[in-house]
Amino acid sequence: MKTQNLVVVHELYPALVEALSDAFNLTHFTRLVDDQDRAAFEEAMAQADAYLGSNVAFTEALLDKAPRLKVVASVSVGVDSYPIEAMRERGIVLTNTPDVLTESTADTGFLLLMMAARRAGEMLRKVRDHEWTASLSREDFGVDVHGKTLGIVGMGRIGQAVARRGHDGFGMSVNYTNRSAKPEVEAALDARRVDLETLFRESDFICVTVPLSAETEGLIGREHFALTRPHAVFVNISRGKVVREDELVACLQDGTLHCAGLDVYEREPLSTASPLMTLDNAVCLPHIGSSTFQTRNAMCDLAVDNVKRVLAGEGAITAV
Repeated sequence: MKTQNLVVVHELYPALVEALSDAFNLTHFTRLVDDQDRAAFEEAMAQADAYLGSNVAFTEALLDKAPRLKVVASVSVGVDSYPIEAMRERGIVLTNTPDVLTESTADTGFLLLMMAARRAGEMLRKVRDHEWTASLSREDFGVDVHGKTLGIVGMGRIGQAVARRGHDGFGMSVNYTNRSAKPEVEAALDARRVDLETLFRESDFICVTVPLSAETEGLIGREHFALTRPHAVFVNISRGKVVREDELVACLQDGTLHCAGLDVYEREPLSTASPLMTLDNAVCLPHIGSSTFQTRNAMCDLAVDNVKRVLAGEGAITAV
């Protein structure tokens, strides 16, 4: 007889839904789309022993409604949606899914870098709008990636994976900022640790990979974009709130910053009224960082393993 209650707010692959239904009293939402869903979710959480999912902002009030809750398994690396200290005080184990999405997210970062550098979004629109009627002129040219300088803001797992792609694949020099030095990365990639201002001043491509925290919220703004080289490309695959978005938009509009590739935003989904929607020098993707079948399945599997271990009285694989 199943005695443990699991609440899931995430899109799972079919075989995993079946396995969880066999192991738990499962309440499964793909997402919470309206007040009715939210009410049903909170009702289920009142009896939940475990939660697994993403894109739900937890509050202390929600925790108070879930007295049985023992583990929250977030299908993400970032955990800025959770009141960590309040969970710790209640003895709730919080887990995340690092490592398994590193390479896919780094792929996305380099995709944005390449698209912005070669103006791929603009060129695609030119073809689709039947505007490609002659050889391209200089006003359509992009910039080279190979042999340039790549700046990484936050040399964690994803930052290192982006840096490897640049250094090993494109012969790029690497600058980085990080709270602590990474001598092994410096040795492997001939990387140079610099301060944030120097990185913006001396890099052709800048990729942000830091987690969102009190220290990094609003970290980057106009004063940094004003330092960039004439054809600099700025890429953000971390969290939207690391960048002051209104200042980013203004710098793209007035030419202070040459172009940007973005997968994350202050508010998601990106509003149709956002000026980013109309800027040719902004490549905007809908937060696809880890959105591959293989990576998302692996993230869900790790989250499930964390749930099972904690409920069995064992240590989580990736506790926060």
